Amino acid sequence: METTCLIRKMQTSDVKELSQGFINQGWPSREEILTQYFKEQESEEREVLVAEVEGAVAGYITILPDAKQGPFAGMAPELSDFNVFEPFQNQGIGNLLLEEAEKRVRLISDKVTLGVGLHSGYGPAQRLYIKRGYIPDGTGVWYQNHQPAMNAVCEDIGDLVLYLSKNLF
Repeated sequence: METTCLIRKMQTSDVKELSQGFINQGWPSREEILTQYFKEQESEEREVLVAEVEGAVAGYITILPDAKQGPFAGMAPELSDFNVFEPFQNQGIGNLLLEEAEKRVRLISDKVTLGVGLHSGYGPAQRLYIKRGYIPDGTGVWYQNHQPAMNAVCEDIGDLVLYLSKNLF
């Protein structure tokens, strides 16, 4: 049986449902940041796309018209904060979210960027980005929004990020 997935803009009611999705998988509540995302969407600083499967929120991705940090800051749109909840993973939902996000970015730019964590927890996203044609930008690893020296010590592996881009033309 085929699962029907709807990709749509975030609605006010999604804040609590999305936050509950994180809580259900043992993560802290994200209600505060999700509320901020909704406000930013209302002021056109960010667009939030939500995946809905049979009435349940399955995940989301946000689009920033201009990257805020990293090597693409102020130069190109950035996909940011991409999550598909565990019960909905490996069903193509992440791919559908990325497809719609890229389609929307294509209206304003011929390039899209993103940063991905290097921790193994980001492994599925890393693989998905590569399969979809994203390539590293060549600036190497970033730590807490800067490029560390070759022999620098990084305290939190969760803050290690690699930036990727994809041409959309």
